[in-house]
Amino acid sequence: MSRKRKVSESEAPLAPIPSEILDQFVGQGPLTPEELDAVVRRFKKALIERALGGELTHHLGYARGGEKPEETTNHRNGTSGKTVLTDDGPLPLDVPRDRAGTFEPRLIGKHERRFTGFDDKVIALYARGLTVREIQAFLGEMYGVEVSPDLISTVTDAVVAEVTAWQARPLEPMYPVVFFDALRVKIRDEAVVRSKAVYLALAVLPDGTRDVLGIWVEQTEGAKFWMKVFTDLRTRGCQDILIAVTDGLKGMSEALAAVYPATTLQTCLVHLLRTSLDFATWKQRRPVAAALRPIYTAASADAALLELDAFERGPWGVRFPTVVAAWRRAWTHVIPFFAFPPEVRRVIYTTNALESVHARLRKILKTRGHFPTDEAATKLLWLALRNITATWGHPAPTWKTAMNQFAILYGDRFTAPHA
Repeated sequence: MSRKRKVSESEAPLAPIPSEILDQFVGQGPLTPEELDAVVRRFKKALIERALGGELTHHLGYARGGEKPEETTNHRNGTSGKTVLTDDGPLPLDVPRDRAGTFEPRLIGKHERRFTGFDDKVIALYARGLTVREIQAFLGEMYGVEVSPDLISTVTDAVVAEVTAWQARPLEPMYPVVFFDALRVKIRDEAVVRSKAVYLALAVLPDGTRDVLGIWVEQTEGAKFWMKVFTDLRTRGCQDILIAVTDGLKGMSEALAAVYPATTLQTCLVHLLRTSLDFATWKQRRPVAAALRPIYTAASADAALLELDAFERGPWGVRFPTVVAAWRRAWTHVIPFFAFPPEVRRVIYTTNALESVHARLRKILKTRGHFPTDEAATKLLWLALRNITATWGHPAPTWKTAMNQFAILYGDRFTAPHA
């Protein structure tokens, strides 16, 4: 039986505006697009000024023209002009004042020069990869608004507190699978532009949904960096990770063993396969991939090793000994894969879930030359991730089967409530 989708507040039917009010703004004749825009701006101005007047009435305790309470000494004191940047362009307003100067409007604060919609629009443009200069040009062309680069930076910097809170938020006590991967971002560091690794951790939760646990910009290499990452995860409440999937990142195995000794470290087989195909020409890739397939689809680790030996003796193994060497170097972290049933294998087979996120992030980053600071890079990546993860909903259709297998394989580590 199908269920009706819950309608959000923004999708709920809007109450109609009385025709008498509309006639005052529109009249009876046809309107050009320019005239319609002017009408909308007039209506927005009147609505905001009326709302501010209502706030002042609430502050004073009596309406305009009404009887003033005896204990009230404060009263209205005209208006002051103020131009506010909105998502439709600059809007001149007459803001009501009180004699005592104690009125603090909430809709548009005393010192605010931007309406909420304007800030949201700037942040949305920034999250889609536009640079500060590009946003400045866009606002000038679309709305005729002259905005300084410093103002745009100030608007986008307002999300830094949200980023900090997100990076420090409490985590689940246990994650069945966490994928770790990196993308390269150019960041200025001590007057030199460096290509830094920015790491993301994408987790599969016990209910099968996904979550990005954090963003880390690598300052040191190897085990020290990963020790910091894993300690951060543990401090935030993650007491256990069943399987960590990665691409043979340097120092990870040592740090993982120190912080999460019971966690299984699994090499991403798709990464390994892609590395193998890098040695082949474009025409050779398909047959080489077909020759490698029996290795990672084998029923057990012993069977997989036999298939690797067969590949090594075969024509492609003879031609590309570097491919065989790459598989043998990673073999210790390849074979855990074969201990799992097919349902769990499908979950940990690849970091494609994280790679799809990286593909969308790279699309945003490719228009950038470089970032001035680590914080600027993290800010943009977080805004982009907020858009990406907003569409994440239900778990994969096969998750229930995989969940049962996790419960059998890991017992209380998966099923028991964690403190």
